[in-house]
Amino acid sequence: MNPFEKQILGNTGVKIPILGFGGAPLGELFEKVEHRQAVETLKEAYAAGIRYYDTAPWYGHGLSEHRLGNLLQQKDRHDFVLSSKVGRVYRPFKGDPTLFDGSPWVGGLPFDWHFDYSATGLERSFIDSTMRLGLNRIDLLVIHDLDASYHGKSVSKKLKELESGMEWLKKLKKSEVIRGIGAGINDIEMIPLFLEHFELDFFLVAMPYTLLNQEPLEEIFPECEKRGIGIIIGSPYASGILATGSCEESKYGYTNVSEQMRNKVQSIEKICEAHRIPIKAAALQFPLAHPLVSSVIPGSLSAAQVLDNIEMLKCPIPSEFWIELKQAGLLHPEAPVK
Repeated sequence: MNPFEKQILGNTGVKIPILGFGGAPLGELFEKVEHRQAVETLKEAYAAGIRYYDTAPWYGHGLSEHRLGNLLQQKDRHDFVLSSKVGRVYRPFKGDPTLFDGSPWVGGLPFDWHFDYSATGLERSFIDSTMRLGLNRIDLLVIHDLDASYHGKSVSKKLKELESGMEWLKKLKKSEVIRGIGAGINDIEMIPLFLEHFELDFFLVAMPYTLLNQEPLEEIFPECEKRGIGIIIGSPYASGILATGSCEESKYGYTNVSEQMRNKVQSIEKICEAHRIPIKAAALQFPLAHPLVSSVIPGSLSAAQVLDNIEMLKCPIPSEFWIELKQAGLLHPEAPVK
């Protein structure tokens, strides 16, 4: 695969490279990232040819946007595509910053937040993001974390709150300040709810469609296809385990790995070894075989990881490999593969 090949994203008309850069690790999710390391990682990404970058206010409570903006401010604005997210509004932490608990981020900046999906909240979130980034335009704006894992039984209330927010987003798109409206998905059950209530251009799917989970193939992706809605895969390594393999330190779904999931990964690893294919290559290339998927955006913590992601997309994978995964029951029988 050519990592820099571009595909149109859903209803946006925007062409994005099939390999992008996920900005969550620069917010210091599982480990601290020194400023110099972040700078070198982003410089390598741009020098290597990556031209799609995704971030969010949530990532390190603004730290990821600051770091990414520091790079992109220096580049020609027409040369790259940028996405960020709305739904959280931030304010400075009032206490001693050394006492700030930024969980789940191990680092990040000392800023408190609250959810607000109303027009007023989304506008404030958007404006704050442009200032953190130092850029006056964000191409793709994503409604962030409106799901049961964050809101529980209040999801319907938040969807109602989003009605005014969606009207504001539509006006923003019509005025060409942004080029596309999406929703970030962690819980697959949220996609039908969004489809029922709102018109979107794409979904940024963080977990539900990977080498380990193809649940959306049954009903959800076909419905998206009918509506021309595109898909970006936000966590192709399933938050870690498909990059690190089945070792004890692995993460799946941003938490510790169950024994059942570890066993499944070990079974995939055996087939990878038989075909001499890195599991990372299979993980990155698998989602891109689906016609709805325009891009995968793995995160990187170093320049070496950036270059490795590029090489993983270039790695040849024979059709026999995918056939064997399906025969072993490790991949959905109808999953598109290349």
